[in-house]
Amino acid sequence: QVQLVESGGGLVQPGGSLGLSCAASGSGFRLYTMGWYRQAPGKQRELVATITRGGNTNYADAVKGRFTISRDNAKNTVDLQMNSLKPEDTAVYFCAAKTSPFSDFDSWGQGTQVSVSS
Repeated sequence: QVQLVESGGGLVQPGGSLGLSCAASGSGFRLYTMGWYRQAPGKQRELVATITRGGNTNYADAVKGRFTISRDNAKNTVDLQMNSLKPEDTAVYFCAAKTSPFSDFDSWGQGTQVSVSS
């Protein structure tokens, strides 16, 4: 497993922007598929976005066109830029790593709170 540490959460007004960053430990980062998940109060954790080792991205329908996932293999980081934020984006956001192509996401960060409110 790899250790993941998120940063960048906070409170933002509707329509605003916020960037999250996740720093990963170890030397295998460039090989991993990375993802961002979120969990709102009383709801199940849901996938937000993923990015493969080759840079291919995938987004949940709810965030397409508003969120952008990116990675920097030299810095071992994966970022999530969130624009046009809505109150329903309020959740704890988790960074995740898929360290094997034959498994699901198997390493998780501690989460960072994002709150969208006026």
